[in-house]
Amino acid sequence: MRVAFGPSLVALVIIAAVTLVQLVVANSDLTGTLGAVASMWLATHLVPISIAGQQLGVLPLAPAALMVWATARGTAQITPSRGSWFVVRWIVGSALGGPLLIAAISLAVVHDAASVITVMQTPNALRAFAGVLVIHGLGALIGVGSQVGSRELARLGLPSWLTDALRPALIGMAALLSLSCAVVAVSLVLHWGTMHELFGITDSFFGQLSLALLSLLYLPNVVIGAAAMAVGSSAHIGFATFSAFTVFGGDIPAIPILAAVPTPPLGPVWVALLIVGAVAGVALGQQCARRPLPLPTAFAKVAVASLIAAVILALLAQAAGGELGNFGHVGVDQATLIPGVLFWFVVIGGLTVVMAGGISPRPRSVAKPPEREPDPEPDPESDSEPDPEPDHAPPPVTPAPDLDDVEDLMFVDADLEAGVIEKDVIDTDVIDTDDDQPPSDQPPSR
Repeated sequence: MRVAFGPSLVALVIIAAVTLVQLVVANSDLTGTLGAVASMWLATHLVPISIAGQQLGVLPLAPAALMVWATARGTAQITPSRGSWFVVRWIVGSALGGPLLIAAISLAVVHDAASVITVMQTPNALRAFAGVLVIHGLGALIGVGSQVGSRELARLGLPSWLTDALRPALIGMAALLSLSCAVVAVSLVLHWGTMHELFGITDSFFGQLSLALLSLLYLPNVVIGAAAMAVGSSAHIGFATFSAFTVFGGDIPAIPILAAVPTPPLGPVWVALLIVGAVAGVALGQQCARRPLPLPTAFAKVAVASLIAAVILALLAQAAGGELGNFGHVGVDQATLIPGVLFWFVVIGGLTVVMAGGISPRPRSVAKPPEREPDPEPDPESDSEPDPEPDHAPPPVTPAPDLDDVEDLMFVDADLEAGVIEKDVIDTDVIDTDDDQPPSDQPPSR
């Protein structure tokens, strides 16, 4: 319920408060208040509004960007990082179903109010549902993708450099838009007198406050026009055309933020706007060079990131433009926008990758060690010299005495102690032990 109706209900409350304050300040009755609130809620989703036969198609991007951020934040908070697709589908369905229901109710309220207030017309239903679906679908995609995007990309088996190309594209776009916003701020300071005159069309405090609020809401639209000029394209408000090289004057709406547009004759300072495109290309190249890659892969990564950035800027420019009553069409030249972005991002980004060390060297081929030849076999017929004897020969080994001789010596010692054998017999070298020897007086000890 919070994801489905939270952002839409908050937007309805803010819009209702602003509408009531404006009606009370203008001393107007409250007839058609609900129809005005419903129309403004649809306008936050970039749905064109028709009043008295004039179409207001150029709608501020700031409310739509806030709606995308709120939807992305709500879906990211409740999406589990390891949730199943069943849970993810319910989250995305809730983020889309609630706003579509409120869009249907808003269309019914506007149609009912148009029957009473003739200047109010019912918007195109298909265009209204498509705008709501795109705004909240983009927010749900960002919110859910921040939690499970890396897991699903890894499951697809895409190369790592291809998935890493999204970050350089977003950083390059952020650098381009940020620097373009700084250029708009500097231009407003330079054209301070013109902006003061535009604020002077009303003397009331609430009128000037409304003009200031309207200028803040349209600031993203002006920044996108400045970004288109920075890459070499052009922006136009009806017949008035603005680029970094030429300016053709014409009637423009009396909104203070439009004081930042250049006026003819164009000075050389606006040519320096092209430096913004070059700096954005450097930012994209630095991000691509974070992980060195081989030469073909590195340039392919730069090309993919540049293409993503060009498509994002083209979609933003399409959303920022539209019909503006008697002034005609307001927007950016799409025919030169994408080629301009690709030129700065591919050329400058590619040079930055080369200079920042984003090209990995080729692996060196390791030389194989020479094969060792086998040792030649010895010739059996050749005279082999005997090994020289060692200097210190080992001592000779004394053989062990015979056991029979040891036993005889033991018996001789025993008889000598007993006095059986005389001394002159012991001194002889050989003791005759034959059987034919005459027996002695004493029996042998054996």
